[in-house]
Amino acid sequence: MTKLSVNINKIATIRNARGGNTPNVVEAAVKAQEFGAQGITVHPRPDERHIRYQDVYDLRPVVTTEFNIEGKPIDSFMKMVLEIKPEQVTLVPDADDAITSNAGWDTIKHLDYLTEIISEFKQNGIRTSIFLDPNPSLIEAAAKTGTDRIELYTESFAVEYGKGNLAGIQPYQETAKEAIKNGLMVNAGHDLSLDNLQYFIQQIPEIAEVSIGHALISEALYMGMENTIQSYLKRIELGNKK
Repeated sequence: MTKLSVNINKIATIRNARGGNTPNVVEAAVKAQEFGAQGITVHPRPDERHIRYQDVYDLRPVVTTEFNIEGKPIDSFMKMVLEIKPEQVTLVPDADDAITSNAGWDTIKHLDYLTEIISEFKQNGIRTSIFLDPNPSLIEAAAKTGTDRIELYTESFAVEYGKGNLAGIQPYQETAKEAIKNGLMVNAGHDLSLDNLQYFIQQIPEIAEVSIGHALISEALYMGMENTIQSYLKRIELGNKK
């Protein structure tokens, strides 16, 4: 069964807009797990525009499911991850001026760099995942880095699905198939929502984990967090049914 990891960055965005500690990201993580989330994801950036490095340290004791820390492996990020030792680290090639993640790794160009980074994480018992565009030609090099998983960057699928273009799933299917062939597990995330999640998983039932934040938190404003998380879990259940 595909697992749901709730990205709580947007909770921090709301907090930071006002100052103080409301809404509280630690409480949000605790509640998300109580409501059924099977993991908590955070994506701290160097400018701490939403999740702060201190938040990540504060969250470690309360994440009792799976802690997934995403980010660009700069020195400060590496130090934090190695100290916290989450269950999973997802490497994302964040551009300094990007509002949100907007591209995956070129695993061929950055093969040596990623191999070195991943080796250090794996020596410390941390599962690794590489954020990747839906491109099967990148998989062989991804596998050579020693990573355990890839995370499919699903924005283009979400855009095409919203237009009614179901063929937008094809490169994701091909990339996932190639990943599994090369011994990698497959995660997915970015712009997945209640509208498109079930179809995505039905078409790629091998997806091990989805990381969802923006849509889930936005939908929770209307539906409530517990109802929203349960709705996502239901979509996953229906998507996994053969």
